[in-house]
Formats: sequence, C-alpha cells, structure tokens
Amino acid sequence: MTSTRIAYLGPTGTFTEQAVRQWAPELVTAAWAAPSVPAAIQALRDREADAAVVPFENSVEGSVPATLQALLEGDGDDGVRITGEVHVQVQFSLLVRPGTTLEGVRTVASHPHAFAQTREWLATHLPDAQQVPESSTARAAQAVAEGGYDAAVAAPGAGTAYQLQTAAERIADREGAVTRFVVLTRGTPVPPPTGSDRTTLVALIWQNRPGALLELLEQFATRGIDLSRLESRPTGEGLGEYCFWIDADAHLSEHRMREALTGLRRTCRDVRFLGSYARADRRPVPAPPHADDRAYAEAQAWVERLGRS
Repeated sequence: MTSTRIAYLGPTGTFTEQAVRQWAPELVTAAWAAPSVPAAIQALRDREADAAVVPFENSVEGSVPATLQALLEGDGDDGVRITGEVHVQVQFSLLVRPGTTLEGVRTVASHPHAFAQTREWLATHLPDAQQVPESSTARAAQAVAEGGYDAAVAAPGAGTAYQLQTAAERIADREGAVTRFVVLTRGTPVPPPTGSDRTTLVALIWQNRPGALLELLEQFATRGIDLSRLESRPTGEGLGEYCFWIDADAHLSEHRMREALTGLRRTCRDVRFLGSYARADRRPVPAPPHADDRAYAEAQAWVERLGRS
C-alpha cells in the first residue's frame, strides 16, 4: 500500500467514511478503506497512514471490541494516540438489488452492531431471513451488489455507492442512536485544552483483589474528576485477567489529571495513556473549585510555607 493520509474502516459507504467526511472532508479522496479496524490501526503504526479513523463506542450497543483490542495490542510506547473524536447519527436502511422485494429476501448481511440495533424490525418484517455477519455494513452492501446476499442492513449512503435500491428506510429500533469515532495519530503532541476535554486510559491492576477497583476510582474521586466511561475488558492474558478502560473528563494539562495519573502509575501494574482531546459534543467540563489549578497552586504554596516556618 502506498502512503495515505487517512486509514478508515471500509469499504466505501461505511459510517466510518461518514465520520472521515465530518472530520476532514477535504481528505476523503486521499483516504484508504481498510478491510478491518486492526488493519487501519496497523497502517498507522507502520507509518503507511498519517491518521486512522475507527469506531469506538455506540450509544446503543456500547464499545466496539475490535477497536479496544487493536489498541490494547500496542506496546504502549508506539506513539498511537487519540487526538480527536467524531459523533455520527446512525440511520439504517434495508438495501437490495433492483427488482428484489421483501418477500424475496432470504439472507440479510450486516455488521453485528447493526443487527443488534435493528433486531425488532427484522423480527417483524423478515422473521425467516438468515442473518449473516460481515466486517462492516458497507461490506454487506457490497456483497449484495455482487450477488452474495439478498439484502443488507447498511447506511443509506451505501445504496448509492453500490447501486442498490432501498427496500425500507429508518429501520433502527431506536431513533437518535449515535456512534462515536476516534481519530488516531502517531507521534503527535497532545492537543491543547479546550475546556471541553476528555482523557482516555487503560489501567491494568496488579491482581484481582478486594478493593482494587475502589483504589483505582479514588485516584479520580479525590481529585474531582468525573468518569464518563468505565469498562472492564479482558486483557487476553488468561481467564480472569481484566483491565479497565476509562474516559475521564479532564485534560492532561490540568494538575488534577496529572496527579491522578501519578497515583495510577504507583498503584497499577500498567497504565496506557491513549490521549487527551476535545469532546465532540463540546460540553464544558469545568473542574470543581477545590480541584482546579488555582486550588492546587494554593495548596502547594501552603505546604512550602510549612517547610520554611
């Protein structure tokens, strides 16, 4: 593969491509549609891409395991960081080849997350159709165009990309679903704080013991840092071995965040810093008065005065 600017989960017509268009519309033509999330991230690690855009979390189905696992497989020092995020409103259509009716649909392909978000509609309208998982919704649409399946649950744009017809639209069981995509870069500085930031971490505890999670959470609670996401995931090192994925509403430049990271580093087996970056929703996350940088400076000055008295 020749050098590209952006690698993203392909093929053409995925929600990830839509995220790229929202993040950097001028670079879409230079983007590489990777066959999988690990392939997109590996292209970044191999310096074959300058950035990678991958799905991270869905408001209905939660985190995207392929992304979490691919990021965790790095050595922690590969320089891959989250430097931005994009929110995409998710809408699904049932796409078919021209002339296919609902009555003629025997096989439906899509990504497992898409199936989970259209479960009720499929059960009602296509109860006997076989559901076949694919690597992405767009790959499912591509396979329908190639004659592999009768229909695909995919983004409306995939119909245009693969010259398919819309047999049904807006088939999601819940309106307003959103997928969060992250922008990954390698070896770039942490973006400056905006007042609406989050920090993403992975913490690996020494051992599963009483109080281990409490000890981890106290690093944030005592410093006035809210956690917008906390998830336990297997490390892949053996049954019962877990790590914690954390989204903390603070920026690395803040004294409270740096002190929390220092505490985690002392009390955990390993801590992976995956980036501090602006939230896509731009919701302000001010520090409480007792935990802002001014409060830390005042407390430090008080301690120093004690040593001089």
